[in-house]
Amino acid sequence: MSRGAPQSSLLVLTTLPQREAAEALARELLAARLAACIQIGTTVHSLYHWHGEIETADETPVAIKTRAALYPRLEAAIRALHPYELPEIIAVPISHGLPAYLEWIAAETVAAG
Repeated sequence: MSRGAPQSSLLVLTTLPQREAAEALARELLAARLAACIQIGTTVHSLYHWHGEIETADETPVAIKTRAALYPRLEAAIRALHPYELPEIIAVPISHGLPAYLEWIAAETVAAG
């Protein structure tokens, strides 16, 4: 079993309407050192409640690895760049993982401040 996550790492999930928007967001977050790694998935078909209706959309999932202390800044950056009125922004704590990888996440992101 591996040790707990140094610096309290997070996996932050969001979706965007197009791959190009996901790549632009990823590049902005990486350039700002708010994330160590961002994975952009293949298109998924989403069904959801919105304004009293069931809606559907093709979306691009994005998984962002960062440290917990950066979450407020990361959320603000996603909200500023995201085209949706109400974007999905979900943070999942990484409780365990390969210690060297978790240390890499901490090393590749800026300290909160």
